[in-house]
Amino acid sequence: QVQLVESGGGLVQAGGSLRLSCAASGRTFSSYAMGWFRRVPGKEREFVASITWSGVTTYYSDSVKGRFTISRDNAKNTVYLQMNGLKPEDTAVYYCAADRTVAKVLPRSPGLWDYWGQGTQVTVSS
Repeated sequence: QVQLVESGGGLVQAGGSLRLSCAASGRTFSSYAMGWFRRVPGKEREFVASITWSGVTTYYSDSVKGRFTISRDNAKNTVYLQMNGLKPEDTAVYYCAADRTVAKVLPRSPGLWDYWGQGTQVTVSS
């Protein structure tokens, strides 16, 4: 069982930056792939970024590639999402997710991830 707690959301102007953090409980954090997803009201949760258990491989949605960076610190049981060049369309609730896999290719479907945080709101004003 893994518990995930996100932090770092808030209100920022377009073009600004935020760094989200996701702290995980448990001693097997390094066995989990980690991901970030987001959801806006009326839409389904969508993939943003993911990182393999080792941190060697990362994946991004086309909409955030080049602006967002996912990273992890296994010693601190934490995964990060650095968001630069924020746009109003990035406004959403951002969720951290964990998937117990050592695969190098990670799923983008939310339904294939095992554990979820409660979410943190990110609002980008124009």
